[in-house]
Amino acid sequence: MARIRIASAIIILFVMVQTGFLLFMYARHSNFMPQSKEKTSQVHILILSSWRSGSSFVGQLFSQHPSVFYLMEPAWHVWVTMYQNSAKVLHMAVRDLVRSVFLCDMSVFDAYMPWKRNLSDLFQWAVSRALCSVPACDSFQRTDITSEMACKTLCGRYPFSKVEEACKTYSHVVIKEVRFFDLKVLYPLLTDPSLNLKIIHLVRDPRAVVKSREQSVKALARDNGIVLSTNGTKVEDSKYKVMQEICRSHVQIYETATFKPPNFLKDRYLMIRFEDLVRDPLSEISEMYKFADLRLTPTLKSWIYNITHGQGPGKKKEAFKITSRDAVNVSQAWRNVLSFQKIKKVQEVCKGAITMLGYQLVDSEKEQRDLSLDLVLPRRQNQFSWLSFNPKN
Repeated sequence: MARIRIASAIIILFVMVQTGFLLFMYARHSNFMPQSKEKTSQVHILILSSWRSGSSFVGQLFSQHPSVFYLMEPAWHVWVTMYQNSAKVLHMAVRDLVRSVFLCDMSVFDAYMPWKRNLSDLFQWAVSRALCSVPACDSFQRTDITSEMACKTLCGRYPFSKVEEACKTYSHVVIKEVRFFDLKVLYPLLTDPSLNLKIIHLVRDPRAVVKSREQSVKALARDNGIVLSTNGTKVEDSKYKVMQEICRSHVQIYETATFKPPNFLKDRYLMIRFEDLVRDPLSEISEMYKFADLRLTPTLKSWIYNITHGQGPGKKKEAFKITSRDAVNVSQAWRNVLSFQKIKKVQEVCKGAITMLGYQLVDSEKEQRDLSLDLVLPRRQNQFSWLSFNPKN
C-alpha cells in the first residue's frame, strides 16, 4: 500500500512538473510570436467608382482633409505592369496591393516600380495633399489646401520612403480606385480584423460618363483593352462594350450591397450619385464625412464652394485635373453635346444601370434637350436603408 502511495505521489509530481514546463515554454514562445492582430484604430475608406465618373473630384474632397492620407488609383501600377491580363485576373493582385496600402506597407510597390524611386514615381502622387505636406514634404503644412502643380515643383524629389512614413501618421487612409468590378472580391478586406474598411460607391449617369470618356479616348485605350481582355491590345470603345462592362459592374456592386447583403456590410457601404453631389455639395459631402468619421472644416467649406462654382465646364486638356468649374453645368453637358443616336446606344447597353441607379431614360431628342425635364430621380426612391433590412447571414 505504501509503494502504491509513493508511486501515485511520484506520478502526480511528474505531471505537475511536466505541466509547469509546458506552461513555461508556452509563455516563452508567446513572447516571440506575433500577437493576434487587433482591430486597427485607423479608418480605411475605399472610393469605388469607374473612369470619368467624378471620382477624382470626390478623391480631392478627402485628400484635402488634414486627417486623411489619400492615394489616387495605386492599382494603376498593377495594370501597367500586367497589362496583358484581364481585369478579372488582376482583381487579386489589385486587392492585395490595396490592402497593403491601407496598412501603410508600401513595400508592395517593389513588384511594380523601380528599386530606386522617389515620390514622383508614384502614379498621380501630386494630387495627394498628404504627400505634399509634412512629413512627406516640408513645403506645406497639413492644414494647407495644396495644388498639383505646386506640389510637383516642390516635392517630387523626396524619397519614396516618405510615403510609408506619412501614411502611418494619419487617422484615415483613403484610396480611390476604378479597377474593381465585383464587390465580392473585397469581402476578404471587409472581414479582415486588421482593417476598418468602409466603401463609398460613386456612380454617375452613364450617358454623362460616355460624353466625358470621349474627351479622353487615347488615355483610356489601354484600360479598355484590359477590361475587354484583348491580351495587351489597346481598344477605342466606339461600340460602348467597355461601358457595358462598367454598367454591369455598378449593378453588381449595388445589388450585392443592397439585396440580401452579408451582415459584415452593415454601416460599411454608401452609394453616392455624382449628380446629387454637384447639386447640393455641402449636404452630400457632410453625409460622406459623417460616414467616414470626419468633420468638415471652414477651410474645406470655402474650397468646396470655389471648386464647384467656377465658370464653364472646363477645358478638354483638363479632363484629368481638378479645376474650378460650374459643376452642375458639367453634370448636364451630355444633353447638349451628344447626339440622340449615341444616347440611344448607351441606353441600350446600360439600361439596367440607368434605371437601377435612379436616372430617367429619354425617348426622343426633344426630351434629351429639354433641361427643364429632370432626369435624376429623387434619391429616396432608390436609397437602401439598413433600418428596413434585417440580414440573416
